[in-house]
Amino acid sequence: MTSKPQLIEPRTLKGFRDYPPALMIPREEVLQTARRVYRAHGFAPIDTPALEYAEILTGKGGEESDRLIYRFKDHGDRDVALRFDLTVPFARFAAMHIPKLGTPFKRYAMGPVWRGENTSHGRYREFWQCDFDTIGTTSNAADIEAALVIHELLVALGLERFEIRINNRLVLNGLLQEAGLSDKSVAVLRALDKLPKVGMDAVLEEMSGHGIDREAGRKVLELASSTGEPTEILERLALAYPGNETLGEGVRRLRELFATVAACGLPAERFRLDLSIARGLDYYTGTIYETFLLDLPNIGSICSGGRYDNLAGLYTNQKLPGVGASLGVDRLLAALEELGRLGKRETPAEILVTQFDAASLSQYFRIASVLRKAGLAVEVYPEAKKIGQQLQHAEKRGFKLAVIAGPDELASGRFKLKNLLKRTEEAFGENELAEAAKRELAGEVTVS
Repeated sequence: MTSKPQLIEPRTLKGFRDYPPALMIPREEVLQTARRVYRAHGFAPIDTPALEYAEILTGKGGEESDRLIYRFKDHGDRDVALRFDLTVPFARFAAMHIPKLGTPFKRYAMGPVWRGENTSHGRYREFWQCDFDTIGTTSNAADIEAALVIHELLVALGLERFEIRINNRLVLNGLLQEAGLSDKSVAVLRALDKLPKVGMDAVLEEMSGHGIDREAGRKVLELASSTGEPTEILERLALAYPGNETLGEGVRRLRELFATVAACGLPAERFRLDLSIARGLDYYTGTIYETFLLDLPNIGSICSGGRYDNLAGLYTNQKLPGVGASLGVDRLLAALEELGRLGKRETPAEILVTQFDAASLSQYFRIASVLRKAGLAVEVYPEAKKIGQQLQHAEKRGFKLAVIAGPDELASGRFKLKNLLKRTEEAFGENELAEAAKRELAGEVTVS
């Protein structure tokens, strides 16, 4: 007698997760919204492999980033690694394809990335990024557009209470020059980037561990913690260090960015100059961005990025400066879930056609077909169960409307359209049903 094989415990790796419909549907909607916004600004879609030669990825984000890379030997004994972001692969892509594509080149890309880091709420080892970048120009216009795209994207996602924090690495580099810390810029900037999380004393302690004088470090931190209106802060910096060309160029670029925000009539409170943000990755060289939800700031930045003028230079002699940002899709979804903004939809269909009689199945599919031809998402319940059970199923799965077609309705050609949220219904002829459903979904008419 053959023994029954031992069952394998169904489980996922730490830091990885499954996405049921209730999470996958809003994720697809986020990606669809981002795609629409990016394309409206002229960004073209590309994609790159999940797996790259390890030398392509290592050494680009700094030592801390390298420790998080999933790296191994493949079947051909090649040293390979999973991408930890979409920017470094894009720099490699640009070095290979820009001679044909030309510059400036604007791209967007969406896909999973992997980092072997400690997990926390909203932070996983496999997560999706949703990037847009402009490469092949040092023009501040590209930096300004990146800030405007971030704002437009979050508004399109239905968010209102958010803050885009903006800085420029040139300003930070200028401040380090004034403090005599240029030779320790990497250590200082990495420590500075932790300031909001750990506080000034912890940052000073980390700097001291790298041989940085506490008084010099304190001076940088005090300047980085400057508060006030962007124009006021920038004016103070320009007056304090009139001969520092590096800092002056950073100030000029930031002034132009905030002036453009004002010229476009965007809410000033959503754009904040924050001299303390440095972005942990080593490849940033200019404007940098971090975006926080005001109702959930502790979840971290949901859309970050900046200018990287030298990254592609690791793969080609052609100058390919770039700037862009990345929407952290999974972190955003975790935030929306915590804020109760995801809803409970487990189906992409909005209308359920109920089934009274199995002998009339073809009629139910015909009704669904008519509605789908009008552009509506419709599902037919597969069994002729009690109507109460079918409506309970519809409400649980997140359907908004139900079509009820019993023997009398099929005979008369007038079908009941039930609004499952308002608990109301009205009868419509077959030719009226689609438009009535659209009005209900748009909330234009209350069914009596």
